[in-house]
Amino acid sequence: MHCHSTASDGALAPAVLVARAFEKGVRVLALTDHDTLEGLDEAREAALALNMTLINGVELSCTWGGATIHVLGYGFDVNAPALVEAIAKLHDGRWLRAEEISRKLALKGMPGALEGARAIQQTLGDSGNAPARPHFADFLVEAGYVKDRAEAFRKWLGAGKLGDVKLHWPTLEDTVATLRAAGAWISLAHPSHYDFTRSKRRRLIGDYIQAGGHAIEVVNGHQPAEQVGGLAILAREFGLLVSAGSDFHGPGGWSEIGEYRPIPEDLPPLWRRFKLEPPVANV
Repeated sequence: MHCHSTASDGALAPAVLVARAFEKGVRVLALTDHDTLEGLDEAREAALALNMTLINGVELSCTWGGATIHVLGYGFDVNAPALVEAIAKLHDGRWLRAEEISRKLALKGMPGALEGARAIQQTLGDSGNAPARPHFADFLVEAGYVKDRAEAFRKWLGAGKLGDVKLHWPTLEDTVATLRAAGAWISLAHPSHYDFTRSKRRRLIGDYIQAGGHAIEVVNGHQPAEQVGGLAILAREFGLLVSAGSDFHGPGGWSEIGEYRPIPEDLPPLWRRFKLEPPVANV
């Protein structure tokens, strides 16, 4: 219920991603690329050939409390006017963000970042979307400015660093409204990943519910068990549905597709609203 292809910042083309998911035992899959629906047609064709169920998915960027927040949408109408318009604006916003990241890196003595990141992106697959921060990170590694991706994010691209450009995202309320207008089921992505205090995270979830959100992602890949427990408590307290997923971006990354910690048995999974069997958790 959470993975990425070369349509955004993943390492595998949509069809290759679907094939890998099938090999790992996944039979129900949602492709949730960042701010784009570009990979869904290719993924759907590949899933149909393997007799898999593909759920329309997307991970939209928005702002709340001065931070970038990600919201997952599932099962929506891809032609819904509000969603089509929002995706177009996000597409333009991502290019503006990429240009701004490149400009800021150049001021720090690291020129050519946009061209370098774009070249790396195109070696993975032909996407019309702007290069994302992982592509910039790989450029910084190849150019010798940092030793690895982790250092690139720690010094230049992570939250609060110069590459954390969020001027072009809509608000959380507008994003949830867009997904609801498209008939989506909505989950707040990886709430523990945001660098918030407990009270601020509770405020985020409260505002998210007020905006019309349905669920929170209580399991994201191999996140620590204590984080799963903390999010489970919040889901119970607020009466929310829950989702889970690998947040797979590519081989050797955060987690393997189809692998994530199990959801606590008393919590109601979002995918039951699709009247589907749950994805197989292999961890």
